Amino acid sequence: MDHKQSSVTIRLLEEDDVETVHELLKTAFAAVPESDQSEPDLVRRLREDPVYIPDLELVAEMDQKVVGHILLTRVQIGHGQPAKEALALAPVSVVPDLQGRGIGAALIREGHRRATELGYSLIVLVGHPDYYPRFGYQRASDHRIMVSFPAPEEAVMVHELVPGALDEYEGTIRFAKAFGL
Repeated sequence: MDHKQSSVTIRLLEEDDVETVHELLKTAFAAVPESDQSEPDLVRRLREDPVYIPDLELVAEMDQKVVGHILLTRVQIGHGQPAKEALALAPVSVVPDLQGRGIGAALIREGHRRATELGYSLIVLVGHPDYYPRFGYQRASDHRIMVSFPAPEEAVMVHELVPGALDEYEGTIRFAKAFGL
C-alpha cells in the first residue's frame, strides 16, 4: 500500500504500545547527530515521574502500526517559589522512512489541542530551531524564559496555547529529574 494514501490516526498511548514506542524512539533518533540515544530511557523515566500526564502521551498509527509518538510533561517556570506550571514537549518522533509526511506535525497539533483542553497555556521545548517555529514556537529568551543548562539559545523555545500566556511567565524552566539536567 502506498503510505502517501494511508491515513494517520492520532490516539492515546495504550499499554500494548509501550515496547513498540521504545523501539520507535531508538530507530527515530539513531541518525540524529544531536541525540545521545537516551530518548527511549527518558520516556520510560518520565512515565514513572509525577510530571507524567497519561492524556498527553500520544501515538500516530498508520495501517494499524504505530509510526509516531509525542510526549508532553509538566515543568515549572519561575525565579523560585511559587513557580508557574507549563508543559515540556519532549520527545516527538516518527519512523525514519515516514518522516517529512506530516505525521510529526499531526502529533504536535493534536498534542497542542489536548493540552489546551486540559487547561495548559504554555509549552516549552529544546529542539531544532528550523522545525518548531512553523507551529508557533518562538525563542524563549525573547520572553525572559531560560534553561539552567548549556543549550543553544535558538533551540530553547516556547509556544502559547492561550494568547497572552507568555505575559504570565518569566524565569528558569525546571524540568523533571527524569531529564537528568
